[in-house]
Amino acid sequence: MSSGTLLGICGSLRAASWNRKLMLEAARIYDPAEFLDADLRLPLYDGDLEEAHGIPAEVQRLADQIKAADAVVIAGPEYNKALSGVLKNALDWVSRTKGGPWRDKPVAIVSAAAGRAGGERTQMTLRHAMNPFRAHVLPGPEVMIAAPEREFDENGRLVNEMPVKLLTELMEALRRAAS
Repeated sequence: MSSGTLLGICGSLRAASWNRKLMLEAARIYDPAEFLDADLRLPLYDGDLEEAHGIPAEVQRLADQIKAADAVVIAGPEYNKALSGVLKNALDWVSRTKGGPWRDKPVAIVSAAAGRAGGERTQMTLRHAMNPFRAHVLPGPEVMIAAPEREFDENGRLVNEMPVKLLTELMEALRRAAS
């Protein structure tokens, strides 16, 4: 059952990152009418740059995609026990745009990390960072993929029952929140 537009935001820039695979699995399970993969290749936030040139076009495009999406799934790697700088930079830039694109937006958070907690601290810090935006961040189920090299097949599909079950429940909850 396809419905609406799902925006995927991956906090890793690597094309073959585990978090990109997890984000794409979430999109496959969600089955949107349209899936957009956000581009986080943004300049580093700099108040002087903003003052001199305004909001960069690529940042405004991201804010517009967030605003227009029916729902958002964010896949965040864990770098040094927190969300990635790439993801935090995107949040900082979007916070400077007009119109509150995150306000009341249904958001699901997922993570994959090599550590045994699968990105637990990423999810904690990301939830904290999202709080001022007043998005509707789903409380769960929490999808945290530890040792992701064992959890995906060669086609990027999750292979173990528990992560598939949790991701399916989370995407069903996201679909309900978006309707």
